Parts: sequence; structure tokens; C-alpha cells
Amino acid sequence: MPIPVMAAIIRHNGKILLCQRKTGALAGKWEFPGGKLENGESPEECLVREVREELGVEIAVERIYKAVNMHYNHGDFLLLGYLTKYVSGEISLVVHQDYAWVEPERLTDYDLAMANIPIAQSLKEEADPARASVSGYSGAH
Repeated sequence: MPIPVMAAIIRHNGKILLCQRKTGALAGKWEFPGGKLENGESPEECLVREVREELGVEIAVERIYKAVNMHYNHGDFLLLGYLTKYVSGEISLVVHQDYAWVEPERLTDYDLAMANIPIAQSLKEEADPARASVSGYSGAH
């Protein structure tokens, strides 16, 4: 059974927050901030707590965006990406070594942790109207 991990897609002024991991199996990789559920915690509560603990900022959780199953050498994970928006606070890095506010079109320019790539690709495609009109149905014929 995969371990559920929550990821906050934090949006502010048209950009999305990426954080660079400092330690562990994915050190140096960029990711959407978040973490694992604690007992009795909802995904929304987990996201608010993790972002407050890791970055010192407040967010508002909107809705689930995408789920990604991923197998790493250190375990199987189900990454649940939630759309959120920045509310308040000054970013203070605790478990990360860097952060960046990134235009959706540039998310995949970063060296992302594998499970974050499908989420970043979807966000990038949605931000590109030309790509969306080619891949999706856009009217009656």
C-alpha cells in the first residue's frame, strides 16, 4: 500500500512556489512543499500544518488537483497535489535549502522530484493556451 503524501501547489500573483530539498533521498531536487498525514488529520489540515512548519506561511486549500503514484527505492508513494493559495507570512526555510516563485510555463525547467513532474507538466500545459486548444476539444464543428 503506497504512503499518501500531500503536496501544496501554492499560487500567488500568477506564480507557483517550488522548494529545493536540503537533505534525504531527494536532496537537491525541487518539489511542491508538503508532507505525510498524521493520525486523524485530513489532507487539508496536513497541508496547512506542513506548509506552516516547513515555510512559516499560511495557505488556503482549494481542491485536489492531481494524484500521482510513484515508486522510489525508499518506498511507494501516492502524491496528492492540492491547489492552494498563499494567504500570509514571510517564507522561512526549515527543511529546504532554496525556494522560487515560478511561472507555470517554467515549472519543468527545474530538476523536480519524479512524483512532482506529472503535476508540473499538467500545470504547464494548462497555462499554455495554444497547447490546450490543440489537445482539447474547443468548440462545435
